[in-house]
Amino acid sequence: MNENALKELAQKLHLANGAVAVLTGAGMSMESGLPDFRSKDGWWRGIDPMTVATADALERNYELFREFYRFRIETAERYAPHEGHRILADWERGGTIRGIATQNVDGFHAMAGSRSIAELHGSIRTARCQRCGQEATTASFVGGQSCAGCQGKLRPNVVLFGEPLPERAWNQALAWIREAELVLVIGTSLQVAPANQLPRLTSGCKAYIGLEPADGSYGFDISIQGKAGETLAALDALARELAP
Repeated sequence: MNENALKELAQKLHLANGAVAVLTGAGMSMESGLPDFRSKDGWWRGIDPMTVATADALERNYELFREFYRFRIETAERYAPHEGHRILADWERGGTIRGIATQNVDGFHAMAGSRSIAELHGSIRTARCQRCGQEATTASFVGGQSCAGCQGKLRPNVVLFGEPLPERAWNQALAWIREAELVLVIGTSLQVAPANQLPRLTSGCKAYIGLEPADGSYGFDISIQGKAGETLAALDALARELAP
């Protein structure tokens, strides 16, 4: 972990006076033990999840679709937020950051105590009817029940491949990014559009934290290679030293 980069980022965090936006991706959740279903190693039953997590699969092969998301829901329930999630929640409560835009659907940020969250890809913690949009419980979806209102197919409230991002979450993320003096990008490879465009839309300082090297095309001002939890803990300790 680069100590000079950590100190520089802690100083930027301190001077931003709360005008800080955070973007998190799969790497943040993987530190809790949650598998990355998009990776080659995360293929489910030898099937590429990108062929299952689609509206077409929902309509044409619903049992396979339901089984895949039942597995994802039950897998997420076995894990919990890590220290990094809790530090971000503490920063929000203390006014250090304005909000978190996340590509993750596991709900760990909310479980850790964060409230200002834009879930860009939705959440597997809630469900709805595909036909009429009526809210439903994930237990109903996992149990294979139909919509109580119209008997349509239930689905988790996630963005399937090919679907647009929820407008409210996207607009909130845009507002945070455009107003930020500092944007923290944590645990994302920035390969999934359109969320990967968000760091390009800020005029503020851009910092990257992740296990893999930062994508040079984004022009990050600060780049720290390391685990999110450990890096955020080190940042938190440095930031506390700078606090009045």
